[in-house]
Amino acid sequence: MAEGGRANADSKTDSFVVPLNPDSQVEEIPSRAVAFFPDEILPFEEKSLAGVNRSRGVELNRTLTQEEKELAAAGYGQLEEQKALQAEKDSDVGHVDITEHAISLADLNDKLLTSVDVKDPGNSNGLTSDEAKKRLAQNGPNILTPPRKKSALRKYIDRLLTMFNILLILAGVLEYILLGVNFKVQKSEAILASFLAMIPPSCRVLRDVTIQTIPAADLVTGDVVLLRVGDKTPADMVVFSATDLKVDNSSLTGESEPQERQALTNGSSSRPVEAENLVFNSTLVVNGEAWGVVVRTGDHTLIGQVAKLTSGEEGKEAPLAKEIARFVIQISCIAIIFAIVFLVVGLTTVYKGHPDLTVTFAVSVLVAFVPEGLPSVVTLLLSIAAKRMASQNVLVKDLQGVETLGSLTMLATDKTGTLTRNQMTVTNMWSGLKMFSSNNDDSETSQFSLDASGMSEMVDIAALNSRVKFDKTDIPFDKREILGDATETGLTRFAGKYLGSMYDEYQKKFPKNFEVPFNSTNKWALVIVEKPHKTGSLTSLIKGAPERVLAKCSTYLQDNVEVPIADEFKAAYDAAYNYMASRGHRVIACAQSLLDEEQYPADFTFSRSDANYPSEGYCFVGLVSLEDPPKHGVREAIGTLRLAGIKVMMVTGDHPKTAEAIARKINLILGDTRETLAAKTGRSIEEVYEDEVSAVVVHGDDIDNLQGWQWDQIFAKDEIVFARTSPKHKLEIVKRAQALGHVVGVTGDGVNDSPALKRASNFQSADLGIAMNISGSDVSKEAAKMILLDDNFASTVQGVAEGRQIFVNLKRSIQYTISHSTPEVIPQLLYVIIPIPLPLSAILILVIDLGFELFVALSFAWDKPETVDGLMRMAPLNERTIASLKRRALRRTKTLRRDSETQNIIPPSKISKLYTKFTKPFRREYWEDAMEPTENENLVDLKLLSYSYLEAGLIETLGALVAYFVVFFKNGFSPSDLRRAQQATVVLVYFIKGAPDFINGRGQTINDSQQINALGQAQSIVYLSIFIIQCFNVFAVKAKFSYPFGRRILGNAWNFAGIFGGACLGMFIVYTPPLHVVFGGSVHLSPLYWLIPVAFGCLLLVWTSIRVILLKKSIQSSRVKDIKGLMMFPTMRTMSMRSKH
Repeated sequence: MAEGGRANADSKTDSFVVPLNPDSQVEEIPSRAVAFFPDEILPFEEKSLAGVNRSRGVELNRTLTQEEKELAAAGYGQLEEQKALQAEKDSDVGHVDITEHAISLADLNDKLLTSVDVKDPGNSNGLTSDEAKKRLAQNGPNILTPPRKKSALRKYIDRLLTMFNILLILAGVLEYILLGVNFKVQKSEAILASFLAMIPPSCRVLRDVTIQTIPAADLVTGDVVLLRVGDKTPADMVVFSATDLKVDNSSLTGESEPQERQALTNGSSSRPVEAENLVFNSTLVVNGEAWGVVVRTGDHTLIGQVAKLTSGEEGKEAPLAKEIARFVIQISCIAIIFAIVFLVVGLTTVYKGHPDLTVTFAVSVLVAFVPEGLPSVVTLLLSIAAKRMASQNVLVKDLQGVETLGSLTMLATDKTGTLTRNQMTVTNMWSGLKMFSSNNDDSETSQFSLDASGMSEMVDIAALNSRVKFDKTDIPFDKREILGDATETGLTRFAGKYLGSMYDEYQKKFPKNFEVPFNSTNKWALVIVEKPHKTGSLTSLIKGAPERVLAKCSTYLQDNVEVPIADEFKAAYDAAYNYMASRGHRVIACAQSLLDEEQYPADFTFSRSDANYPSEGYCFVGLVSLEDPPKHGVREAIGTLRLAGIKVMMVTGDHPKTAEAIARKINLILGDTRETLAAKTGRSIEEVYEDEVSAVVVHGDDIDNLQGWQWDQIFAKDEIVFARTSPKHKLEIVKRAQALGHVVGVTGDGVNDSPALKRASNFQSADLGIAMNISGSDVSKEAAKMILLDDNFASTVQGVAEGRQIFVNLKRSIQYTISHSTPEVIPQLLYVIIPIPLPLSAILILVIDLGFELFVALSFAWDKPETVDGLMRMAPLNERTIASLKRRALRRTKTLRRDSETQNIIPPSKISKLYTKFTKPFRREYWEDAMEPTENENLVDLKLLSYSYLEAGLIETLGALVAYFVVFFKNGFSPSDLRRAQQATVVLVYFIKGAPDFINGRGQTINDSQQINALGQAQSIVYLSIFIIQCFNVFAVKAKFSYPFGRRILGNAWNFAGIFGGACLGMFIVYTPPLHVVFGGSVHLSPLYWLIPVAFGCLLLVWTSIRVILLKKSIQSSRVKDIKGLMMFPTMRTMSMRSKH
């Protein structure tokens, strides 16, 4: 079919093939561009099957320009740079005190006073509970001594040396507030530590001759432990039985590839880190299983002895950290520029000859621009949100991960165990060209019977080709807890249903001789059992992905006779496969080979290392389908996420048809793929253009050689499914999406998800790995930054809402806080230029910034959403933003240094990085990137600056100045009198004690005490005006979707608490005579003057309402449009029904 498709495409006169080799030369470009996906590259030959409709490429109904190709390539250029900068960690772990690996297994058994059975590990006795308690009391728990933490002084210094605080330290006025900031960070760390204690690591151990699950901290030397794929090794252990065991030692030794471990009867003479019979605490089991005896626990383990391993690498910046850093740079530049300008103006005008007063004046301007409460607000917001999410069974391992979840633009999710319940049930079997049902879901399908052709063989394969374990074997089969993955558990339940009490005897009757466990590369599992037949005593049984198993078969079983595979079988196979997979079932193929005695005698030595086992010539027995229904709430959760503008894509190892069928059940795919559109319109797949459809199902074998523009076409789709993917593919998908500018979340529960989870957590700490707690492996939980404690995928919706609300609340807090900069700076400017008496002293500016402003700014942390679904209908990223990011990347790639011969990127030196960091704000490229228009919402954007500095800022300035002049006028000073009095300060100084009498324009004489009282009242009303109008601004900054009134706007009681606290502070400062020596003020200020700023506060609310009306259209246009066909009703478990075509 694939070859035919290529022939059809090549035969078209209007077709043009764009080769995947970027070096290929093309002389002309016709009207249609086609790129075929590469042929499958498999570790072994597979046979093509008739009837497999698989898209071979991305076809566009237009021509790609050279600029588009360059932009596509530039978007992923940073991936190459990341590879060039990647350095291997070298850990000196050769000198450790571990010797048990050199002891023979017999001697080790005696030394540790335990009981292990090397031949049959499952029959080992292990330790008794009493002996384990005794050893635990003697040696202590199996935990590592926590690494040294930073002292309070070090944390204080770290918080001190931020950009804002450095500015304030230079001003010499803000040291005391940093103590409060440091307290909040320590408190948030304590909260985080309490969250982490909620997931104690556990392990499976033999105690009292039964397999028990206990906390890893309770392990003692001599315990016999069972390790399986996905486990984190709980202690240092000597392996005494292993099957294809591979462990990831990269965290200890830097080895990038998993290391094989096996039992060595006579021990190992190698160094501990190289010993093949030793596994270490905290390393991850990535393949196979093993039995081991604990030899070291706690600080005596290898990781406990290597001190340097206790320090981890610092993660990269999250979106929130990047936004805050950008804001800090922008505000700091503005503050420094204004301070310098005011310093120069002051030295040349009013403060000429008084440099000390000039510096104080410049400092007051500097302080006016710096939002001192921002660090406290950020920490408090994240801590509150993390606590709220913990109460909803969502554990955040990194506080900034809360906001990261709100920034997600793409969510890549595994299927089994994440979207589905991971509870596999056998539904159908197909063998001998006939379909059988185990649940009788269709009257046309025969009921399963052991007497039917191939059925007994399928039960054999389900029972004998299995790696499951049972918690107990002395109870009836149907009451046992099966320890294994969901697929094998489902097959075991199926086999046990028909074998019943004979299950254990059946396995003993036909013992395993050799085994190749399932892995994500082969996608099949093989076992050779001692089951006699006419031509020999050994039988090879294989199960796995249908296309992989069928590729090994030359015959099929029909009526107990092996029949050569022909076209009739292929057609029936395709129909059966499509029937099963199209209903969303996982399909497993089974095959067997009756090994001939002459070629494979009973004592034949099979080997995995050189593939010395039968790998072809099998007899295809049949197909088994297993149903894994979607979890409750998944359908609605995905629908909500899509309405929030987050692109949800499935990345699974299942067959494309199975993945697509499940995706259509859970709102992940609603539109047509090329295959479904071709079927609807009667066209061939090659005649359907890629830009005609909104959904795509990509086969994992096509991923490796995709070009940049092809990735762009895939990610441009609304609905994406990647099927038949390996862990390597999942990692590549995440990397590509991140390079394109997406903030990617990855959810998963298995060991095959851990590379992508880790990538999502480390590549740009911006991205988020989300693991399942109950069904998740230790590997996935170790790699992720967020854990769903109840395995409820729907919790991600609440997390996204929390994260977005954090962003909004922080934005409100900043918008509110910097609004007072204009009414603080402009009066200073008037004081210098006109001049007039100083409206606001530097000390009052500090009281504003660190007094009521700080209280109210913190209160935004408890704000609720402005509307019911407003935040969850805003798109986080759009095509215009992606195009902007690509243009930045293209500009950046042109500035990279490359080797003249190899053209490899030359990493910059540390000095060069440091220089670039400090000179970045003064470069043209930085401001080009910062000012390039995108429709992506930033923490601080032009709309926010316009509102704070020009709109609300000017209204507050006018209100403060009107009140200032009215108060002075009531005390005998007209504006012209004020200008004349201030200009006279070169000869005479007014408004101080002992000042000469001043005669105003009306001929009235004003003595020094009246002058001081007038200035005190004027400065007090300016201070109170800013406070009062800011009280109205608290509610004005919340108005984006609705007017600044109503329950949701006014519903935060902490806002009113902050306002009350600020009012008390203001009254205390203004109306307390002893404080007038420091702050100025006057007890004679009439409360009637408060009405002036109240009027301007009302004016601010009116303007805000007008602003809501003016911006309503643009906000509505940025909302995610309704998605046709979304099913927002609960996900119910229903048995699939036969498709009617």
